[in-house]
Amino acid sequence: MRVALAWQGEPCDALIALHARRSADSIARYAVTGKPLVVTLTGTDLYKDLPDSAAARRSLELADRVIVLQEAAPAALAPALRRKTRVVFQSAAPRVRRAPPAGRFRVAVIGHLRAEKDPLRAVAALHRLADSNIELVQIGGALDPALGREAESWMAREPRYRWLGALPHGRALAWLAKSHVLVVSSVMEGGANVIAEAARIGTPVLASRVPGNVGMLGARYPGYYPLGDEASLAALIRRAACDRKFLRALHGALRARRHLFAPAAERRALAVVLDEALERRSSRTLARTASLDQSTSP
Repeated sequence: MRVALAWQGEPCDALIALHARRSADSIARYAVTGKPLVVTLTGTDLYKDLPDSAAARRSLELADRVIVLQEAAPAALAPALRRKTRVVFQSAAPRVRRAPPAGRFRVAVIGHLRAEKDPLRAVAALHRLADSNIELVQIGGALDPALGREAESWMAREPRYRWLGALPHGRALAWLAKSHVLVVSSVMEGGANVIAEAARIGTPVLASRVPGNVGMLGARYPGYYPLGDEASLAALIRRAACDRKFLRALHGALRARRHLFAPAAERRALAVVLDEALERRSSRTLARTASLDQSTSP
């Protein structure tokens, strides 16, 4: 397998393109080769680009199969596209052992600071809580400098909050393993890999109720709060910190989804998609050949 920013005509047996809009040129050029073509959709594709981009929509028309990263995503597509869409959960294999601290309740937020992630919702929720034993560790670079300045301002007035900035992946996973819960506050999400990592480690998730999070955690997961509602998130954090029965329910619900994010599960799902894409491409080639034979027969 080769990974590249664009397809430049290199020989290959199949193309898996990431982003329907950003990869539109490569997709259009590869489609004429007659070989299997798979397009993988992100949250930006699903909830932002597709309604406004003809190029993105054309990419999906050309694809033999479409991959989405969580099970709520097909609902965002037209019925004709859903028939060739398959869910392939991103896998994770973190080599860290869960070990949250005993004397305090640690909340983690992991992801770069940008508007789509609503990244400072958790610290706003923490500020509503008087509990001195609850702390928040935030990891991620400030892709939006204004959000970085706001995070620094929060640190100056909220002693229970630490923003550590961008960290190597291994160190971020270590913090995830050393936290009692992870907050995923996204406004728009295609399928957060950090949820897969949390599930594999065993760190429960508190998440905004948006399709991308529900598609990862399941409709019956108990740890959702309304998007942008810091008061509800604060109540959810306090409940996780103080109600052992609720925390056990979060653990159990996440454990029930853990197998979805195993590397072997991702490999199997991807193999099925590629087989189906090859079969569809072969069927179309045979149909085209039969049509040509009929048109040239006396």
